Amino acid sequence: MTFYIKPYRRLGRNQMVAHYNLDNARYLPVNVFEEEDTFVITAQVPGLKSEDVDIQVLENVVHIEGEYHANETEYLLKELPSGPFRRTLRMPSEVEADKIEAKIIDGVLTLHLPKAESAKPKKIKVLVK
Repeated sequence: MTFYIKPYRRLGRNQMVAHYNLDNARYLPVNVFEEEDTFVITAQVPGLKSEDVDIQVLENVVHIEGEYHANETEYLLKELPSGPFRRTLRMPSEVEADKIEAKIIDGVLTLHLPKAESAKPKKIKVLVK
């Protein structure tokens, strides 16, 4: 199973920074795991509502993008994300786009991507004559 996941690069001793795309969109850090018939993707999206996130799926490629809303407050310390984010993941097999479930609960985006029937193992009965 290969996921092209490399959201950070090392700067120096114990310092990490998120990569940016050419259009300054931040990579969205995600967790991906596999259940029997489903892939599950989770990501932290604090303060976002469902209309703030756009999810597209084509065959086995999942594209997630959105934007953290920034306000004009002058911060003493600013660690929470702001601005656009984008993430594209290639799943190990095709998924059923019509059956995907996405929800945001307590700032965590969770996607359930059912595997396509063609990606599920088939049991073949052997006949003996």
